[in-house]
Amino acid sequence: MIKEEIGTGRTVEAAIADGAAKLGVNAKRVQYEIIEAPKKGFLGFGEAPAKVRVYIETGAEQTAIDYINGVLNAMGINDAAASLSGELNSEGGKIIKIEGAGAGSLIGRHGETLDALQYLSNIVLNGSRSEGEEESPKITVDIEGYRARREETLKNLARRTAEKVKKYRKNISLDPMTPYERRIIHSALQGDSMVRTASIGSDDNRRVVVHYVGKNGQQG
Repeated sequence: MIKEEIGTGRTVEAAIADGAAKLGVNAKRVQYEIIEAPKKGFLGFGEAPAKVRVYIETGAEQTAIDYINGVLNAMGINDAAASLSGELNSEGGKIIKIEGAGAGSLIGRHGETLDALQYLSNIVLNGSRSEGEEESPKITVDIEGYRARREETLKNLARRTAEKVKKYRKNISLDPMTPYERRIIHSALQGDSMVRTASIGSDDNRRVVVHYVGKNGQQG
């Protein structure tokens, strides 16, 4: 579905900004076509503004994108915007990427702020669906490739921890992590027969413990 408005201004850029404002979205998100180019005129006569058709595609994921951009605008982060990535996450859901100056401030410590934004975006997404409409896979919200970098960091941490567990033959408890981060640790070590992982604790204090099992399968 296409949502569109006509924007006008002294320049094409100003007309795009006018149309985007009417749509209630960041100008970086819209597509446009020029209907009339601006005319300068002579001595103030014959001058005419630029006129453009500004439009965006709407859908279930677009509702989440609009929500995120609303958060960005409310925080004064006007040079960043959310848009759909061409990739899918591991569950087959869409990935919404946030790019632009100031976007990094939404990541938070170990991605906590980003995770909260992703959680709320999924609530908004599911709330926009029609009654009886099947729920789609959860979307992922990413900022300038943070998710991939964090995943690689956690995989390295898991491998280093496993080596220490096997070397000293004692269990090691990691710092508290989000469910997403704990899944990465579990997955990274599931093929190592000499260690076993388990989650302990509750709420924000839930963490992964890497147990020593050894070659004979006996836990240390």
